[in-house]
Amino acid sequence: MRILVIEDEPRLGDPLKKGLEENGYAVDFVRGGAEARYQAAERDYALILLDVVLPGSDGFAALQAIRRSSNVPVLVLTERDKVEDRVHGLQQGADDYLVKPFGFSELLARMRGLLQSGKPQESAVLRLAGLELDLASGQCVRDRMRIELTAKEFTLLAVLLRHRGQTVSRSALTEQVWRTPLDSDTHVVEVAIRRLRSKIDDPFEAKLLHTVRGGGYVLEDRSWS
Repeated sequence: MRILVIEDEPRLGDPLKKGLEENGYAVDFVRGGAEARYQAAERDYALILLDVVLPGSDGFAALQAIRRSSNVPVLVLTERDKVEDRVHGLQQGADDYLVKPFGFSELLARMRGLLQSGKPQESAVLRLAGLELDLASGQCVRDRMRIELTAKEFTLLAVLLRHRGQTVSRSALTEQVWRTPLDSDTHVVEVAIRRLRSKIDDPFEAKLLHTVRGGGYVLEDRSWS
């Protein structure tokens, strides 16, 4: 599930992006209104988080531009806490309004509410055979058995489930899960795959996570073949 974050303040935007990714969301992060309007027009997003105070532009103008071409849910993040500011934001097309500073758990709850009230209810749960990953609640189960995952394992499994049946290269996993180049000698991906496999595969007869010669991995049900 891909989220667009429009926030010009790095001290908030950077940890916000990291926290959302650790909760299983794919995040595009922009700092300006013009770039935000371009991204919103070019890509399909499940949700947009918008700071209405942006350098060189009005966030409400960006909101109006987004509304002209899309019905994607928009959650406004702002320090403006007056009632008239909230009313104005809602009148311009915002679906919800969250005043800074806010708790991250509250943000996640507001996001879930918007996502569940819109279309993406189906895509909130990723499934393969008896394996289920709930992006909204953060729960993972296989054959009704609860599986505890770390934040990175959760993100790694979400990427593999979104591409189930397809080989995902080591470099693609590095980019989508760790979001930073990794030293090829660190074996970070291999270690993470091994730990994930020990949780979602080792306790079960049918194996879902397979290594593909050449440095890739595929999540698929081969029990029928």
